[in-house]
Amino acid sequence: MYDVQPVKVIPEAQYANWDLDGQTGLVLFGRTMMANTIGTGDLPPDASTQDAAMLVFKVDEVDSAVELLEKLGATVVSPPQDRPQWGPNLRTAHLRAPDGTLLELQSY
Repeated sequence: MYDVQPVKVIPEAQYANWDLDGQTGLVLFGRTMMANTIGTGDLPPDASTQDAAMLVFKVDEVDSAVELLEKLGATVVSPPQDRPQWGPNLRTAHLRAPDGTLLELQSY
């Protein structure tokens, strides 16, 4: 049986995550924080360009995964960068898939 309590909660970041077998299984990331992270925080909260959801993928190496996805038609929204304030050794990048879906790649 899995614990229904999140393993990490950061109220000021509008963030909570639940793990399955030591790997992140579900993350709640507030819409405002998501918009600020990808640079759309200055748009109205109800703007059609504000994302309501984001798919997050753990990858072995963020930079090379970004290069591959760009070749497949994704657009970089936020380039690869270290995020020590989010977690030790965490590196992320945000992309938009050809259909407009917001993606986050992360390694840690």
